[in-house]
Amino acid sequence: MTTSNSKFELRGINHLALVCSDMKRTLDFYSGTLGMPLVKTVELPGGLGQHFFFDCGGGNSLAFFWLEDAPDAAPGVAAPKGRPDEGELASAVGSMNHVAFAVPPELFGEYRARLQADGVEVSRVLNHDDSPSGVAKEVHDGTFVRSFYFQDPDGVLLEFACWTREFTPEDVVHEPKTAADRRTTGAS
Repeated sequence: MTTSNSKFELRGINHLALVCSDMKRTLDFYSGTLGMPLVKTVELPGGLGQHFFFDCGGGNSLAFFWLEDAPDAAPGVAAPKGRPDEGELASAVGSMNHVAFAVPPELFGEYRARLQADGVEVSRVLNHDDSPSGVAKEVHDGTFVRSFYFQDPDGVLLEFACWTREFTPEDVVHEPKTAADRRTTGAS
């Protein structure tokens, strides 16, 4: 199913900006381990920090701030504590849960093996479907995406994912939840 935006001509994500604790280590991971070319570096005014941009394909960029006064990471609040296959998914409202990179289905297994060979701890392969558990052991007609998860040196949750089928109108069937449906005391 092809969809279009009738209000704005959006052309994807220009860049997603995250915060790292060590720009050198981030550069080594994203350019070295993941092969993303570093395409732009910025020194922020007044000694505030740095802003580096990596080409993540398709005209999109992943950017990182290194900020001199950035607070420490808050796993379980600003991001999940671990990977979904470990039972970790929760992060706070307004947080960034994970970044999923589209990869070619025919190279999916090879890419997983490459990361493992580079010493990156990866999750099991998840065949996402509409079953009660949300995943299947094997790919079947109801599988809509295959993925695996891993984390960068600062614990940012990353995913390599490949769509397995086209979406249809039957894929949009759930009523959206509201703030009143949340089980937290902070719901409003």
